[in-house]
Amino acid sequence: MSAAVPPLLRWAVAEGIGTAALVAVVVGSGIQATELTRDAGVQLLANSLATVFGLGVLIALLGPVSGAHFNPAVTLAAWFTGRRTGDGPGPRDAAAYIPAQVAGAIAGAVLADAMFGKPPAAFSTHERWAGHLWLAEAVATAGLIWLVFGLARAGRAHLAPLLVASYIGAAYWFTSSTSFANPAVTIGRAFTDTYAGIAPNSLLPFLAAQLIGAAAGLCLVAVCFGRPAAADQDEAVVPHAGQQPATRSTEESAVA
Repeated sequence: MSAAVPPLLRWAVAEGIGTAALVAVVVGSGIQATELTRDAGVQLLANSLATVFGLGVLIALLGPVSGAHFNPAVTLAAWFTGRRTGDGPGPRDAAAYIPAQVAGAIAGAVLADAMFGKPPAAFSTHERWAGHLWLAEAVATAGLIWLVFGLARAGRAHLAPLLVASYIGAAYWFTSSTSFANPAVTIGRAFTDTYAGIAPNSLLPFLAAQLIGAAAGLCLVAVCFGRPAAADQDEAVVPHAGQQPATRSTEESAVA
């Protein structure tokens, strides 16, 4: 029966569901943490640990289906790196993935609020407007892209569930912004007035910093690993025209 579903639609749906689950983990664990303790350090620890475990599971589960991007920055970076050879994702693939990721992120925030009896789709009042936060977002996103695509170039894509999740957990602590590093997740977190939220008027600088960070991450990949070998092009996570799901890998999985 699943064979009747167009592959790109199935992959986009997987991206939407995966991103929704990721945001539900981030927002829900934040709500739970603030209800259990007033210690800010313990709250952040609980939130980061839940995100690490949840993200690792989601990448391992959905990586073979859609590549487990859950992140427009990763999708755009995959398109950019593969556009010259024609073996990477095309505009049609990105046009399916990115809206699914954003819609999923919003749905995940609403779901988390509903599970804890909070007003659904209440815009956040948590202002995050400062230069050091934007710098932190650029750094966090650059590191994520560097890791995701570096693993692919180094032939270590099978470690993505562990290493990408571990990086996000570490970035919660070493960045002042607590490492959103994901445009879709950032937008989704504007729809919850809880611990993990971000006020809508704080979105644009965060999104701009993440895109700048993604570009910087690709520069780091080029400097450290050089241009991809021809064989590497067959491992593009987002499919191009005619590519079959069985040939996909989790080499470019990322999130949060």
